[in-house]
Amino acid sequence: MSFPFARPAGLAVVIGTLAAVGLTACGGATHAATKAASATAATATAAPTHAHAEAPAPAAPPAVATSAVTIDNFSFMPAAIKVKTGTTVTWTNADEEPHSVVSSEEPMRSHTLAGPNNTFTHTFSKPGTYHYNCGIHPFMHGTVEVMA
Repeated sequence: MSFPFARPAGLAVVIGTLAAVGLTACGGATHAATKAASATAATATAAPTHAHAEAPAPAAPPAVATSAVTIDNFSFMPAAIKVKTGTTVTWTNADEEPHSVVSSEEPMRSHTLAGPNNTFTHTFSKPGTYHYNCGIHPFMHGTVEVMA
């Protein structure tokens, strides 16, 4: 005996399984940071919370005096840098994954840095603090503090 919904239901199961496998492959724990973030999230949810108390915001890392930023393990290293006005900053992708450098504060948009050793440079001509992120992975953030 054949059921009229057996084939569509089976197809839905196959499509759902393929989607789950695809999402797992895209966000799989191929990097140590992904594993660490999962462990941190698990620890945070296991810790008791109080309705009236909020956890303090994590302190921003101190800015490092350098003009070189490495993109590695889905993060900008160092995440915060200090440079003098007129300095050219170079971002180098050390990841196998593609990344980019994007900021709306200092009109800055890199090409896609596909794979290791691809670089992007930008010269900062005005003092200020400029926040940037990866246009492909918006959770990746960095800051350039430009001093006169």
